[in-house]
Amino acid sequence: EGESFTILESRESELVGTLVSPDLAVCPDCLREMNDPADRRYRYPFINCTNCGPRYSITESIPYDRPGTTMRGFPMCPACAAEYGDPADRRFHAQPVACPVCGPRLSYWDARGRPLAAGEEALLRALGRLREGAIIAVKGIGGFHLMCDAASDEAVGTLRYRKQREEKPFALMAPYPGAARRLCRITREEAILLASPRAPIVLVPRRSVCCGDVSSRVAPENPLLGIMLPYAPLHHLLMEAWQGFLVATSGNRSDEPICIDEGEALKRLSGIADGFLVHDRPIARPVDDSIVRFMRGSPVVLRRARGYAPGPVPGRTGRAPLLAVGAHMKNAVAVAANGRVFPGQHIGDLSTTAANEAFENSIGMLTQLYRSRPGTVVCDLHPDYPSSVWASRQGLPVIRVQHHHAHVMACLAEHPSEEPVLGVAWDGTGYGTDRTVWGGEWLEVEPGRPGFRRLACLRPFRLPGGEAAIRHPSRTAFGLLWELFGESTVHRREVAAMREGTTGERAVLARMLARGVNAPVTSSAGRLFDGVAALLGLGEIVSFEGQAAMKLEFLAAESDETGVYGFSLVPGEPGGDVQAVPTHVVDWRPMLREILAELGDGTGRAAIARRFHNTLAAMILAVARLRPERPVVLTGGCFQNKILFETTADLLEANGFAVMGHREVPPNDGGLAVGQIAAAMNALGECCPTDGGEPEASGFGRSEADEMTLKTNWEE
Repeated sequence: EGESFTILESRESELVGTLVSPDLAVCPDCLREMNDPADRRYRYPFINCTNCGPRYSITESIPYDRPGTTMRGFPMCPACAAEYGDPADRRFHAQPVACPVCGPRLSYWDARGRPLAAGEEALLRALGRLREGAIIAVKGIGGFHLMCDAASDEAVGTLRYRKQREEKPFALMAPYPGAARRLCRITREEAILLASPRAPIVLVPRRSVCCGDVSSRVAPENPLLGIMLPYAPLHHLLMEAWQGFLVATSGNRSDEPICIDEGEALKRLSGIADGFLVHDRPIARPVDDSIVRFMRGSPVVLRRARGYAPGPVPGRTGRAPLLAVGAHMKNAVAVAANGRVFPGQHIGDLSTTAANEAFENSIGMLTQLYRSRPGTVVCDLHPDYPSSVWASRQGLPVIRVQHHHAHVMACLAEHPSEEPVLGVAWDGTGYGTDRTVWGGEWLEVEPGRPGFRRLACLRPFRLPGGEAAIRHPSRTAFGLLWELFGESTVHRREVAAMREGTTGERAVLARMLARGVNAPVTSSAGRLFDGVAALLGLGEIVSFEGQAAMKLEFLAAESDETGVYGFSLVPGEPGGDVQAVPTHVVDWRPMLREILAELGDGTGRAAIARRFHNTLAAMILAVARLRPERPVVLTGGCFQNKILFETTADLLEANGFAVMGHREVPPNDGGLAVGQIAAAMNALGECCPTDGGEPEASGFGRSEADEMTLKTNWEE
C-alpha cells in the first residue's frame, strides 16, 4: 500500500497500445481564464490544459511527451513548469502548456509576408482588414483557414473567384450558439455536438427567413449551411470582437491539401489572401475540419479529421501489421497496429502534386506514430489510382480490394458481427471485377470470410465521353435516354431542351454510344442521380462532385409525395464469376419512362424528385427480399443523401429488416481504408503469408500477376 507515486520516463517497450489523442476544442476552464483580466493567460491565443488543445496536429513521435511534439522549441518558464509538474494542477503533464512568457506568439503579415504587428495588435490588424472586406489566412490548430466577412457579397464573391470555387458551399464560423440558432434550425443533439470537444462542422438547415447576416453566395441554392463554433482560443478572440459570421474555409487552392506552414501559405495562397494572421507553433501535419450530418437523429461523419482522427475504430486486425492506402477521391489512409485500426485524417483527392505529397507524409507519420512496419499494403482494385500505383512500388505484398466490397466492410467495422449481410454500396465510381465502372451494387458479404457475391446491380448503361460525363450530367442523361430510344435519342425533345451541347456535339455522343467508343459501361447509382437531375433541369454542368445529386435531394425535400415509379427485377446472365456477374439486374427504364411522361405532362419537379428517391428505396427493398434473413448495410457516397438514407432505412425496417449505417467511419471514399483493412484481414485469415510471398484470396487482385490483366484505360 504505497503512499506516493512517481512519473517515469516512457520506454520503447511500453509503447504498444499507446494512443494519440485527436485535437480538442478549448475547454470552459481555459476560456474563463482567457477572459479573466487577473489571470496570467488573459487573452492568450494558445491557452490549453490536459482537457483541451492541440494533440495529433503537434505530435511527431510517441510517447506523447513534450520532446516528441512541435512544442519542444518552447522551453517552459518557471510558472508553467510548476503547473506541469504538479499532480494537483489542471495542467499536470499537459504537453502543449504555455503562456505569454514562454509560448507561441501571434503575428500579422501583409500579402507579401512582411510582419506588420505582433500579439494583440496582430489580432486588431486582422479584424480591421476583415471589416474592410479583405480575405485573411488564419493559422489555426491543424492548418490555415481562409476567412472573410460572411455577410458581404463582395468579399465572398472575391474569395470564390480567387480560390476558383464557383459554387461549392463555404463553411461558416458562428460567434456563439445563439447566433447559429437564429440562422439555422438546430436540434438539441446537433447543438450538443457543435459545442462538444470535437467541434466539427455540422450541416444544418437554414431558416427560410434568416437574419440577413450571411450572403447568399456562401452556399448558393443550398438549404443547408455548414456551421461550426470557435474551437481554438484564437478563434474565440476573433469571434468575440467580430460578433457576426465569418466564412472559414480550408486554406488551400481547389483540390490541394490545407497549408500548415507560413512559408508554404505565402506561396500557395498568394493571390488569394490579403493578409496572414500567423503564429510560430509548428503544425506537424494538416488536420482539416471534420464534417458531420445528422441522419435519423444520429451523427454521421462525412469527413473525418480534427476531433476524430487518429482515434481507433472497431475492426478485426489480428497480428498482421497492415497499411491501407484508400482510393483516389477523399483519400485517407489507415494502419492496423497493436490490435487496432487507426484511420488517418482526411487528405482529399489525389489529383495534384501537393495532395500526393500529403498522402505520402500521412503514411509516414501514421506508421511512425504507431511504430508500425506493415508487412502488407492494401489498396483499391483500380490499377491506375495514385494510391494503387504507390502500393505496387513498395516491394511489399499487395492485396487489392474491390471498391464496393471495401465500402461494405467499412460499415461493418462499426457493427461487429459474424452474421452474413446484404451490402448496398451505391456511389459514383468504383472499378469492378469485370473492368466496368460499378456504383449501384448489392453484395453478399460474410464478415469473417474473404470475397463477396454480386447479388444484383442497377442496369448498366454507357457514359458518352467517359470521365467527362461526371462534369457534364447532360451527357449522362443522353446515355440514359439512349438505353430507351437508341439512335432516335438525338431527336428527343428532352435532348433539344438541353442548353449544353450543339447538334453536332450530340451527334458525336451518339456515335460514341453506337460504337461503344469512349463510352464506358457503368452501373453507377451516382450517375443515375446525375442523369435524372439533368433531365429535371437542375444542372447540365456541375462545378463540384455530387452537385447535381445534391440539387435533386434538395428539390425532393420540398415534396411529401409517397408514390413510387415502376421498375423490374430481372435475372442476370447465368453462370460466371460470382464476384463479377450479378444474379439479378434492377431495370430502371420503366421509372425513366414514367419520369419523362410526367415531365411532358407538366407534373411538378419536386414531386418527381421525391418519387425518384422513393423508387430507389423500393428497389433496395425488392433485392433485399431475395435474402430476407440478412441485415442490410447502406454504404457508399450516395447514402450521404439524407432523404435516400432515411427513406430506405425506414422502408426496410417497416418490412422486418435490420439496417446498418455509418457513424464515425465516413460512408464515402474517406472510409475506404478502414474497409480495405477489414477485407484484407479476412483474406489473411484464410491464407496468411509466412514466407514473404503475396497472399492469395478470392476477390482480390495481386500486385504483379494480375497487374497487366487489370491495367486498362478509364475509357476501355
